[in-house]
Amino acid sequence: MPRPTEDELIARYFAPLAGAGGLSLRDDAALLTPRPGHDLVLTTDAVVAGVHYFPDDPPASIACKALSVNLSDLAAKGAEPRGFLLTLALSDDWTEAWLAGFCTGLSEAAALASCPLLGGDTVRAGGPTLLSITAFGEVPSGTMVQRSTARIGDRLLVSGSIGDAALGLKLRQNPSAVWGDDLSIPVRAALIDRYLHPRARLPLAPTLRAHARAAMDVSDGLVGDLAKMMRATHLSAEVEIEAIPLSDAARAALAVEPDLLDTALTGGDDYEILCAADPAEVPALRVAAARAGVPLCEIGTVTEGGAPPVFRTADGHVRRFHSGSFSHF
Repeated sequence: MPRPTEDELIARYFAPLAGAGGLSLRDDAALLTPRPGHDLVLTTDAVVAGVHYFPDDPPASIACKALSVNLSDLAAKGAEPRGFLLTLALSDDWTEAWLAGFCTGLSEAAALASCPLLGGDTVRAGGPTLLSITAFGEVPSGTMVQRSTARIGDRLLVSGSIGDAALGLKLRQNPSAVWGDDLSIPVRAALIDRYLHPRARLPLAPTLRAHARAAMDVSDGLVGDLAKMMRATHLSAEVEIEAIPLSDAARAALAVEPDLLDTALTGGDDYEILCAADPAEVPALRVAAARAGVPLCEIGTVTEGGAPPVFRTADGHVRRFHSGSFSHF
């Protein structure tokens, strides 16, 4: 049975996902008008088979990750989603069953975030499947939360929990790892789920606009991403390792293999929010975050100087890390 043409794929799988600005995907471009008094916030990220996900990951999960990593950037900027463009470059062995599962996951993730498809392109990859999404969001004019605006003395906070996805990835890479054998099935499932299904912290967007001085999402590991934030400000930071929030599942893994702490803090794929705030704003910031259902934990302080951030153990010693973050190259 012959494969459908590009036009047939669009009509069958992608047009049902299109928002009003997508013009039913019957034109060469989309139309997006920001609300009066608002700025557009744009971000783009790509995920590649064999680099950012396993080719045999569930296609719905791949779609969720592809969209969520972009929504996470919008959340960190305090932006509310308006829509997205999708470029899908399919490997030669794609099937309609895979594409149907992918579009189901994409539809669910887009509906949950109120972020409709506006357009894109579908092509043959000539190699592994590649997905690139460009997401559009809005903020009231002049209120986007930037990465480079932290000040000396600001408190550093992080949302949710750190390290689950990196530990889940290690289990996905080596299901028979000795340390993994000592974990319960629910703990293993919780860690792998965080790797497969990132949670963009969109409910935090209004809170960040109101109370945070600077913010970014944690995509390449807390250690490395904090270093990026501090380089952007030409400042440094001190972090209390004991204050970094860990889930029960991550604590269970660390109880079995303490050396996994390096993986948890540098491995990436958390998609939590790292932010800096004036100490006077921290109580209101944390209360608003809790009301939004995404708790924030204080983990450290912005300091003067341009040295890499210092991570201290409970006894005051500085902990060194073999690698600061995930690297694409």
